[in-house]
Amino acid sequence: MEQVIVVGAGPVGLWLAAELRLGGVEVTVLEARHERDPHSKALTVHPRTLEVLALRGVVDRFLAEGRRIPDGHFGGLDERMSFAGLDTPFPFTLALPQARTEELLEDSARAAGAHIRRGHRVIGLTQDAYGVTVRAEGPDGACLLRAAYVVGCDGTRSTVREAAGIDFPGTGATTWGWLGDVVLDEPPHTPVLNISGPHGGLMVVPLPGGVHRIVGGDPEGSHADRPGPLTLDELRAKVVRIAGSDFGMRTPSWLSRFGNATRQAAHYRAGRVLLAGDAAHMHYPAGGVGMNVGIQDAANLGWKLAATVRGTAPDALLDTYHAERHPVGADLLLSTRAQTALMNRSTPEITALRTLLAQCIATVPEFSLELARRLSALAVAYPAKGEHPLTGRRAPDLALNGTGLFALLHPARHVLLDLTGAEVLSGPCHRGALAEPPAGWADVRAALLRPDGHVAWACDETDDAALARAARAAVAATHAG
Repeated sequence: MEQVIVVGAGPVGLWLAAELRLGGVEVTVLEARHERDPHSKALTVHPRTLEVLALRGVVDRFLAEGRRIPDGHFGGLDERMSFAGLDTPFPFTLALPQARTEELLEDSARAAGAHIRRGHRVIGLTQDAYGVTVRAEGPDGACLLRAAYVVGCDGTRSTVREAAGIDFPGTGATTWGWLGDVVLDEPPHTPVLNISGPHGGLMVVPLPGGVHRIVGGDPEGSHADRPGPLTLDELRAKVVRIAGSDFGMRTPSWLSRFGNATRQAAHYRAGRVLLAGDAAHMHYPAGGVGMNVGIQDAANLGWKLAATVRGTAPDALLDTYHAERHPVGADLLLSTRAQTALMNRSTPEITALRTLLAQCIATVPEFSLELARRLSALAVAYPAKGEHPLTGRRAPDLALNGTGLFALLHPARHVLLDLTGAEVLSGPCHRGALAEPPAGWADVRAALLRPDGHVAWACDETDDAALARAARAAVAATHAG
């Protein structure tokens, strides 16, 4: 019997597989496609996702190939949010096509020892008290596989979600966006062109290989039925109407439409079956956040599922995955719905709202920075009742004796920090004092970091003996059961 089967070899499934392997768990990834999808739905890697990659020591490969963009947009507004004030080593988004992101993530998963089986389409599953039986169709015909746990990373039409009986409530599509990857003989002079107006909005972004992506939406009214296939002539007409030029577009490599259907799984866990990424949340691709939230789902789930399978944590730990990530998904849907209205509606009221919000971004730095924190996922904090204010929050890359915290988390294990400067804590821990403590850390004398970089426990206790006792209790709690 397999320990874990991950269904779907997209970015989420591949990162989860790598995380599980680092946690000492055998994992098999089943993917219906025989070859990687050459088309890139996602182009953007956000700051928190870059931090997640840095936590495992693989971010440099992404940074070497992507293009750094120091600001971002909210709902296609004319004024862009600067990332300069973000407390992160990566105050930018990284423009990198999803196809290449997947290739790099697959390299990491395979290097960690994950088994990836392409051409295996999952058609159903059943579970009992001891495991999950997966039905699949592979190159050699139908087959049955058995695993202790199954995770569905198989997209918005998730077979795993449906087979597990998990509801996917929400709303259907009422408006449609469009995109084209085309060659432009007369491209815009700006690196990223953003246009909005009464005829709709669009963005033009350069891709590798002399190709540009044109993506946008237009206020043509609401309709639930998906329009027919997008043609080059239709794309050209839309772009001319919005931008006044077609930029010399030709030779399309991909033309597609996407809707604003918005849904979220009622539960991210049903017994031995769990969901992550698009299988758990579906939304309009505003802000390029979908892939990023999915990878962050995997970062939260990976260490918890590995500890559960190894028997070093109780089964109840898996329930915290839903408790922590479902609210993040709900916030994602809130944000993308708001941005959809700003991008694809052109009533006088929406125009006034766009103007007001753009003015706030330009003139109120705190407002702009808060939007940037939300977009980048650096603002995500998990609930922790009655604990230290830092508990549940993401830890910055603290510098301890010349070593950054992210480097200490490479093995995907909990890390205990003794920040007293006096070696108060015994046992395995990392000691040092923070020369320039970030906000909220000035009085912290010890902290325990989860493998995903969030604070499991922090303490300001000034009595050394009490601090040591509290630290031992915190460490013991991570291995309960």
